[in-house]
Amino acid sequence: MASTAERRRTLVRVAELYHLDHRTMQEVARITGLSRSTISRMLTQARAEGIVDVTVHRDVNVNELAQRVTARYGVAASVVVTEADQSELQRLEAVAVVGAERLRDLFGSDMTLVVPWGTTVSAIARHVAPRATHGSHVVQLNGSGNTFTSGIEYASGIIDLFGAAFDAEVHHFPVPAFFDRASTRHAMWEERSIRRVLALQRRADVALFSVGTIAGEVPSHLYRAGYLERTDVAELREEGVVGDVGSIFVRADGTSDRLSLNERSTGLPLKDLRRIPRRMLVATGTAKVAPVHAALLARSATDLVVDHETAQALLARPRASALSVGR
Repeated sequence: MASTAERRRTLVRVAELYHLDHRTMQEVARITGLSRSTISRMLTQARAEGIVDVTVHRDVNVNELAQRVTARYGVAASVVVTEADQSELQRLEAVAVVGAERLRDLFGSDMTLVVPWGTTVSAIARHVAPRATHGSHVVQLNGSGNTFTSGIEYASGIIDLFGAAFDAEVHHFPVPAFFDRASTRHAMWEERSIRRVLALQRRADVALFSVGTIAGEVPSHLYRAGYLERTDVAELREEGVVGDVGSIFVRADGTSDRLSLNERSTGLPLKDLRRIPRRMLVATGTAKVAPVHAALLARSATDLVVDHETAQALLARPRASALSVGR
């Protein structure tokens, strides 16, 4: 077992490579011979132990930004400063670290957490510092299978990380992301094994999620990995859909009703999501501004963690429809 001094030297080395040399976590893992998940945990520990002390000197006042976002959308907002020379992945990791810290504040013993699969949620899962709880549950929010893969290994890997971090009981949801027919979904939802998971989802205390985007140079995973047909994507665009919340599609104005794909989706309808007391949305990147805005108009979130550029872009949008009642 490494001594305390050796462990600290390793933490310092990892922190220097990532923060000062601007290496990715994968590069740091290769250089040090450690796994990527170990590097992620060590970076979190370095901050917690005061090895990394972040001081920002810039014109951006994150506290003021957070207050303005809170006032505009009625959510408890946290704004993370990112640097111009950071890669998209590094920005995601920076926001994920704060998201993981906020999650630890919200979730504890005798509580149920629901989480979907996805890149942002996966990043948060890697950064959650372990803390044992009792009587707690982590429940998968939406199915992950498509015509090419069951998606079980990918989604389970994310859900299991949260379960391990909180020593919580894990409940998987081994269904496709979308059924071929709405009638199939309705029939499956009558099965006792499925109803058990649905009941856990609806009794959740905390929901953690990000948003997917249909626009931008690189659409989100859901729109390019075999989950949707081209005709489906075309239909979504015609309906004015800008993205999704846990596989439930939302229009620019925050509405999600009368969308045929939502009838086939295994995601949690927004009316049910809104019944969960604390709902934390974490996102980064200007490509996600439109779906974040739509999700906030739909009142999908009570808590928000975004980078400062996303916060500024949200505040630059028209005020008129803010805090509308989403459906």
